[in-house]
Amino acid sequence: MNTAAAPLDTARTLAERFADGAAERDRSGAFPHAPLAALREAGLIGLSVPERLGGGGGGLMQAAQVVGAVGAGDPAVALVLAMTLLQHGLIHRADTPWPRALADRIGREAAADGALINALRVEPDLGTPARGGLPATLARHDGGDWRLTGRKIYSTGAPGLAYGLVFARTDEAEPRIGNFLVPMSSPGLRIEETWDHLGLRASGSHDVVFEDVRIPAEHAVDLRRPDEWRRPDSLQQAWSCALLAALYDGVARASQAWFARFLHERVPGSLGAPLASLPRFHEAFGENERLLSVNARLVASLAAETDERAPPAPQEAGFVKLTVTENAIQAVQRVSELCGNAALSRKHPLERHLRDVLCARIHWPQGDAVRSATGRAALGV
Repeated sequence: MNTAAAPLDTARTLAERFADGAAERDRSGAFPHAPLAALREAGLIGLSVPERLGGGGGGLMQAAQVVGAVGAGDPAVALVLAMTLLQHGLIHRADTPWPRALADRIGREAAADGALINALRVEPDLGTPARGGLPATLARHDGGDWRLTGRKIYSTGAPGLAYGLVFARTDEAEPRIGNFLVPMSSPGLRIEETWDHLGLRASGSHDVVFEDVRIPAEHAVDLRRPDEWRRPDSLQQAWSCALLAALYDGVARASQAWFARFLHERVPGSLGAPLASLPRFHEAFGENERLLSVNARLVASLAAETDERAPPAPQEAGFVKLTVTENAIQAVQRVSELCGNAALSRKHPLERHLRDVLCARIHWPQGDAVRSATGRAALGV
């Protein structure tokens, strides 16, 4: 990775390889250990780790480009990668609440060993904490350390994670809530393979159960009063929204590429020429190109502002995620409608792209939350 373009070139090359096995991983739900090992070998897992720790020193622009490229090959792999890039984009910031020595160690492990990390936040009863409420996962004092008990669901990458950043509440008289860094090899931690989803089936987003897991005191990396979590974090929102937008835009671009091949190769007997010769397909293909062009500019703008240490307001990052992902869904649906039965045949990748891209609507911030929060603010209510 000697030049700015090298990580993206590497990601594109690897994505072509990942695409060859994506259908089989989708059908079996097998976790993508081999693709992640390839990303590790290429140094892409440490892309957003500072150079002083041995990482790539990449900002959000580079991370989004790489995630988008990998997403075109296998979005389940890209999602696992995106979650690690996101965490390192946040924990090494100047105002990090993490103990600096601990953040540095985690960064070095990602750069040297490809150690994966993800935030484990969602619970069976709570749903996403972003909508409010206290987590049921409990951290209780045990001498100078903590003991953690609870269950997290939709824990993306669980079988391959080195660390989980677990959102929990304390057992104190006035509970605090926040993040505990938990090695996934800890005694008392187990993974229950519950993930059986419409899309992103190889992402390993299983349940993780904690039964009296011992946590060193310094691994309580960010504890706050509950009301302090209600203030949105512009940097976190920018990284999360840009990476998710790039991932699903990558799925749409893979669909568009498949569509182009289909239009050139399909020659109906009644026409005697490829479908690519018909004006109605020119218009449809052009409309998708318009949506993808808009997507590229939106993601690039959000990433550039963030890399310049001026991330936009959280609601604007939400607008980018919502607009880009809805454009991606619209593009894939258009291809599916125009290709007919071929689009839904499991021997072609398009039916998988359609299932995968619909998962964009589930990732936070969801459309209703973006619109409602913005409407309330604009109306002053």
